[in-house]
Amino acid sequence: MCLVIKGASSTHLHTVSPLRTGTPLFSVLILPKSLLKPQDFGDDGSLYITKVTTIHMGNYSCHAYGYEELCQTHVLQVNVPPVILVYPETQAQEPGVSASLHCHADGIPDPKILWLKNGMDLQPRPSKQLSLIANGSELLIGSVRYEDTGAYTCIAKNEVGVDEDISSLFVEDSARKTLANILWREEGLSVGNMFYVFSDEGITVLQPSECEIRKHIERTERIVASYEEMCPKSEGVSPQHCLWSSAVSVRDKYIYVTQPLQKRLLVIDTQAQKVVQAVETDPFPVKLLYDKSHDQVWVLCWGSMQKSQPTLQVIPQASVGEVHHTLRTPFQRVDDFFIPPTNLIITHVRFGFAFLKSEPAVHKIDLETFHRVKTISLKNYSCVPVSMAYTHLSGFYFIQCQSQSRDPSSAQPQLLIDSVTDTVIGPNLNITGQPYVSPNGRYIVTPDQQRGKLRVQTVSFQGVLGLSWELDTTLLVSDLVFQPSFTESNQYTVVAASGSGMDLLFSDLASGHSEVLRSLKEPLSPHTWPWGGPNRVVVSSGLFGQYLVTPSAESLFVLNGKQKTPHCEVSDIKRGNTVVWVGEV
Repeated sequence: MCLVIKGASSTHLHTVSPLRTGTPLFSVLILPKSLLKPQDFGDDGSLYITKVTTIHMGNYSCHAYGYEELCQTHVLQVNVPPVILVYPETQAQEPGVSASLHCHADGIPDPKILWLKNGMDLQPRPSKQLSLIANGSELLIGSVRYEDTGAYTCIAKNEVGVDEDISSLFVEDSARKTLANILWREEGLSVGNMFYVFSDEGITVLQPSECEIRKHIERTERIVASYEEMCPKSEGVSPQHCLWSSAVSVRDKYIYVTQPLQKRLLVIDTQAQKVVQAVETDPFPVKLLYDKSHDQVWVLCWGSMQKSQPTLQVIPQASVGEVHHTLRTPFQRVDDFFIPPTNLIITHVRFGFAFLKSEPAVHKIDLETFHRVKTISLKNYSCVPVSMAYTHLSGFYFIQCQSQSRDPSSAQPQLLIDSVTDTVIGPNLNITGQPYVSPNGRYIVTPDQQRGKLRVQTVSFQGVLGLSWELDTTLLVSDLVFQPSFTESNQYTVVAASGSGMDLLFSDLASGHSEVLRSLKEPLSPHTWPWGGPNRVVVSSGLFGQYLVTPSAESLFVLNGKQKTPHCEVSDIKRGNTVVWVGEV
């Protein structure tokens, strides 16, 4: 298929589907979105885009040389077939209890969901026995019976494709446990679906629904490979306690966690729930990111508390069960770095970015070779980057700029970069602060501390970025996460924790409706958390979870995100500000 666009001054909408992997099946001839390479153009001035993806959606305008007033604009919408995940894949329940089967679908346009049982259409009955919630994202069986045993197929459809998967339900009494029952109850509940909390006293493994501490790994426990203590006494630190700064989950098999004063990170086997290795790093490792596309953990080391010799290191084959080691990258003076996240639609990321100290530029890195691909200058905007975010819809990068003075009113607006051309588009309205992007790429949320607002932008399926709504708030946001909506499919609730008070904000992104949860006790003071990042984190329990965790200075709160209420408080967890969820998918 080949689409050729020609014409006079007008606007046209073109809809295409992205290519999967393999040999290109078609190319699209359209007009320039921005500044593209000469080789992208044909002899007649048409623009060729092969391997169309969601980053190419947006407006393309063509201007005639010498006749700039003559303009033609083409709007490119990229449609994507549905991709789904079901949870759980298998569950066993006893008669009389409720059972939930979840199906998360992503695609462009939004997919519609329907369910089959053993291959037959499943229509909700007008009773409490069977109901569909959130446009079919959850199938709830109110009181299971033996005849409810079966294979439940979730099917997601939109105008360009279909995807399906099966969630199996076994209903039987406790005296007749099947293999599926045993696996689900004993393996699934004991190993997966846990928060790992790193505090002064060691590592706490917490099962949130029952608020049950499944295991506590003491600070004196020995590392399997070396028999060293997990948290040896550091010079100048008294009394002995653990000190952590950053942690990541690696395919739910391992957790990597930094010990900045020990010049190392630890590897935890989540199946055995033991520390299995210490990996030596450059001094003061403070930040980790997991590059899922290449199975690598990236490590930012400061060199000293004064960040005197910062370096960037990489641990390859992070999920492989072998002795791990770090590799040096050629980047010095690194202030921070960013790797775009993957999701159901975007499963591979090729490039990351590094910011160097006091430099008005971002450096594009090939994640496979560790080499610098390009330097994108921000000098014309006097912007020294502090943080980045990315949406795969239209391919916008959002850059937070460093404030030029201590006066918050002088904060610079975010900058936008087009990922197709690596061109700086310009300021993102007058929005200042750190940007956060929802997992589906459709919402950009910025806590604008300067104006006391939470500002929400949307990206349409035509790639148009717009300001959706603003929420006045006195909350000085420390951290922010997105939790899938429990009432609507393809929607999210923002959960934001205060870094200076005891409040937590829930805000529905579709309606703008907000609630504040108060009295969660005081967080760690910023000066007692010197490692950068939030001094009070908030961590969600994955795509299908309803629980969140946020610490205070000396305890931990588990929150019920579905009800927007506190679920429980776990006491005697001091400085538990490093938290990882180990989930099921």
